[in-house]
Amino acid sequence: MIEYELLKIIWWVLVGVLLIGFALTDGFDMGSMAIMPFVGKNDNERRAAINTIAPHWDGNQVWFITAGGALFAAWPMVYATAFSGMYWALLLVLFALFLRPVGFDYRSKLENTKWRTSWDWGLAVGGAVPALVFGVAFGNMFLGVPFTLDETVRSTYTGSFFALLNPFAIVCGLVSLSMLCAHGGAWLMLRTDGDLRQRSAKATQIMGLVYLATFLAAGAWLYFGNIQGYSLVMPFDTNGVANPLAKEVLTNANPGWMNNYSIYPITMAAPIAGILGGFIIVLAAGKNKAGLSFLGSSLAVVGAILTAGFALFPFLMPSSLNPTVSLTMWDAVSSKNTLTVMTVAAGIFVPLILIYTTWCYYKMWAVITNKHIEDNSHSLY
Repeated sequence: MIEYELLKIIWWVLVGVLLIGFALTDGFDMGSMAIMPFVGKNDNERRAAINTIAPHWDGNQVWFITAGGALFAAWPMVYATAFSGMYWALLLVLFALFLRPVGFDYRSKLENTKWRTSWDWGLAVGGAVPALVFGVAFGNMFLGVPFTLDETVRSTYTGSFFALLNPFAIVCGLVSLSMLCAHGGAWLMLRTDGDLRQRSAKATQIMGLVYLATFLAAGAWLYFGNIQGYSLVMPFDTNGVANPLAKEVLTNANPGWMNNYSIYPITMAAPIAGILGGFIIVLAAGKNKAGLSFLGSSLAVVGAILTAGFALFPFLMPSSLNPTVSLTMWDAVSSKNTLTVMTVAAGIFVPLILIYTTWCYYKMWAVITNKHIEDNSHSLY
């Protein structure tokens, strides 16, 4: 029987893996659609961009759904607090995502320039808005979320939608948006040719530069900007029953959220990977090396998400109103039996998802050309 403490760590890792899987797969199709109206200068080029993700976009969203389900099952208090407190932000993401399936299916139904251009911008919004909001949400984790818990562990959220749009969170949103746009641009470089590939390379390089600038700016802001970091007062029973009220939390402005990097030096590999990935994006896209650009954007995605996760560890949702009731991976978690059953299920199904996803990409891999669009104009998106 696996110890409760180890199960908590396993699910912190697994949810992180699911978020990274979502960002790597659904990230490039959101990013490619966000830049599609800018890199595609005619209908065939835009259709080529859309059809690079046509066989995969709905499958990629399985990672998003799975990550949300895992969050609900593993950390129900985090799920409840986030989805009630950030209701309007998440509703904005949902309505933006509505534009994607409708846009893909209806865009090419009519041979009307205004109709198709409108759906192109709808697809761009459907890709850009979620990427931006997810980054804004992560930024607010570092600032603390305005919620508290009563003696029955019911949460009360006192913030507002516009309060989420603070300067630091917007910078984090730009990190996420530019990172996924660079990832999407690198994907278009891999899957298209001609002028569309050249414009995608330029867009990838620009987005890589924006990502590097904002990623470094966010890190410097955390380190020098007097943002309060949280830490658990030890000893703390990491193997005990989940109770977010049974702990003590200290706040500190220096080193703040950077404290984990001095305690666990190996975690410095994450921000290094994030920065290195950004440089690879810029240099490889400048030399029109599609594979290397995609490798760099993938490294940037993994590095950026791990950087945030390692900095926050073990906190999942810090409270700005009462740091003591902040939700952590140790005390906002499901029961031992629940985590045990979920671990068995994940051990079976996550490898299956990886296998069939890899097989799909292998079997459906091809460069989408203008000729391919013209020859299949009535059967493609």
